[in-house]
This record gives sequence, structure tokens and C-alpha cells, in this order.
Amino acid sequence: MAFLKYVPPMGIYETLYAFLAAYGKPMGDPGTHPWSQGFPRTDQLPDGPPMPTSVSIAQEHLKYPKAWGLPALREAIAAYYRTHYGARITADNVMVFAGGRPALLAALYFLEKEITVRVAETEYTPYYDMLERLGRTWTTVASGHGNRFTPTIDDYLAPSSTRFLVMMSNPCNPTGVTRKGDDLERLVRAASSNQAGLLIDEAYELFHDRPESALRYAENIDDSNLFVTGAATKGLQAPGIRIGWVVASRRHIEILGNFSSFGMGGVSHPSQSYALELLNAERVASARLAVPTFYRDQRARYGEAFAGLGLELFTGEGGFYHWCRLREGLTAEVLNQRLFKHGAAILKGIDCDMARRGDASPLRGFFRFSFGPLKPESFDSDVAILKDALAG
Repeated sequence: MAFLKYVPPMGIYETLYAFLAAYGKPMGDPGTHPWSQGFPRTDQLPDGPPMPTSVSIAQEHLKYPKAWGLPALREAIAAYYRTHYGARITADNVMVFAGGRPALLAALYFLEKEITVRVAETEYTPYYDMLERLGRTWTTVASGHGNRFTPTIDDYLAPSSTRFLVMMSNPCNPTGVTRKGDDLERLVRAASSNQAGLLIDEAYELFHDRPESALRYAENIDDSNLFVTGAATKGLQAPGIRIGWVVASRRHIEILGNFSSFGMGGVSHPSQSYALELLNAERVASARLAVPTFYRDQRARYGEAFAGLGLELFTGEGGFYHWCRLREGLTAEVLNQRLFKHGAAILKGIDCDMARRGDASPLRGFFRFSFGPLKPESFDSDVAILKDALAG
């Protein structure tokens, strides 16, 4: 009998494994079309800064890293938010993790037990796995085609007899719906009370015409239950270095750092050094112009073509995905079976259903198409393959 309790993979990996079995090559290999994949281009974008090709590794980089992260990197992250959003934070409000998901997991793990997590009905796939595996108490907020996958802020902040934490990706993965301005400010203000908190995942922060962060509206983060996670994986175009972070009150950062001292041991020193290069002030200023522009054009280009193929789009203004509904009678599962023959795949809508209703899910006919890693010159073949698969 096994000593470990079985845990299934995140939904996207089930698609990747099924693709490998059907096509005989892993998704991402030459000749495949990674529309199911949530990663950006990792080369230089038009008018964007070049990617660093090396970092200097000194003897000190081979020693154990500090539990909270390199002081220079923590300061660079804090300076980034101060410069671009007027955030009132210091390096003491920042902790570095090995990617964005470990930061989210750690924050959820140390929540007080009586706190209920509120999450949209349609959200980032691993949120379900995180909440379930950690045994958190959580509820869903209506998010479907009826409200165009945009719950109201009142839905998120409905009065409760118990304390609660709103958890969301912004821009949303998979829909691209983006909270900004007054809506985002209301969420942040609520997190300044003892009754509510906000855990906001800003991995796709730069994939919006005007990048936005909840930290713009945090007047005193040290007197709040606001947690903002970011990462080098999307807008900084370096998913492989596995660098993410959380910005929160000093008290919460102390707790997370204490966890790192026994549960994580810090993060790769060389990876943090590379992230420091990515956050060079001039470089990141250039990226904040190039990334939104390139992906805005890709979003519009694919959106127009998809509408012409008869797909109904519910895509918001952010991210690098299109959130699409198929014609009546066709499911994303069937579409993937057809796409596998062409070396392509999409993410099925049911994998983003936080209620995990399977075949009974209202998202069976929805899918997420990623244009994140695609080059402009692949557009014609992408559309032709999808058109063929939709025709059956």
C-alpha cells in the first residue's frame, strides 16, 4: 500500500498528458501549437528590451539564500511598485518565492482557520487544487456567461458573519476580465478592515493597455490584510527562473519568512540575480510599454479572426488568452480530440470551473486559447488549424 495519498495533476497537465499520448510528442516541441499553455514569448518583443543572456555568479551566490529573498531584489521589487504605482511600501513588505503559486499557497496555508475564502466560479485552474488540498473553507461567487464572467464587487464583499478573504487573479486567468479604478480601490479598502482580506494574483499585470496594481490604492499596507502576488513569469518574460513574490504587511511577511526558514529554505540565488537584472529600472520601463502593446495587437488580431469562425468571445481587456464559447452541441473535449491530430490543444473550460462539475459544468462548451507564446507569423496557420477542427 502506498504511503502517499494520491493527488491528481492540475487540469492543464491532464490535457498535456492526453496530448502526448495522442500525438506522440510533448506539447511545446517543434511542430506543436501550444495554445493550451500559459507562458509568454521569452525573446525580445518589438520595441522591447532584450532579455539578459547571463548573470555573474560569485562565491556568495553559492551560499544559502536569505529566507525572505535577496535584499537587493526585495528592494528592486518595492521600488518598482513605488515608481509605477506610488505604492507606500519598503523592502520589508516583500518576500521572494520560487514562483507565484508557492506564494499563493503559503498565504493560504497560514490563514486563520475560521476565515472563509471567496473565489469566482470561473478562475485560474490551480486555485481549486490549492483550496482543496489545504482543506480551506471556501465559497464561489457567480461568474458565468450570464454576467459575462464579471462578478460585481458587491458579490465579492457581501456581508458575512465570519471573516473572509477574496482571492482573485487580475487580469483574470482565463477570461482576461480586469479589475481597475474604483472597483479595485473598493476591494483594497475592504482589506483594510478586520473583517475582510484580499489575496490578488497579479501575474498578468503588464498584459493590459494601462497596467494596474492593487498597490496603487493601499494607503497603509501594514494596517491591512492585503496580499499582492507578482512574478517574473509573465510580464518579465522569464517563467523558467521560477521567481515570484508577495507584497503584504510587515507582520505577514515576518510569518511567511518564518515559514521559509523551515519549509522552503529560500529561493535559488542565481535565479534571484537574474530577476534583479530583469527589474533594472530602464529595462522594466521599456517592458511596460512593449508588452501591453504587443499583446493588445495579438488579442485584437485573434479576436477578430475567432469571431469570424463563429466563436462567441467573452474575453476581457487583459491577459494573453481568449475565452471562447463553442457553437451549441460542441464541447471543448471534442475540440481537443480534433486538435490533437494537428499537434494543437486548448484548455478546456471545465478545468477553470471552481465547482468542478465535470460533464454537468456550464463551461463544457468554453475553452481558453493562449496567444501568449505565439509569434505573429504563426497567425494564419493557427486560424486555419482551428477552422478545420471546428468544422469537424
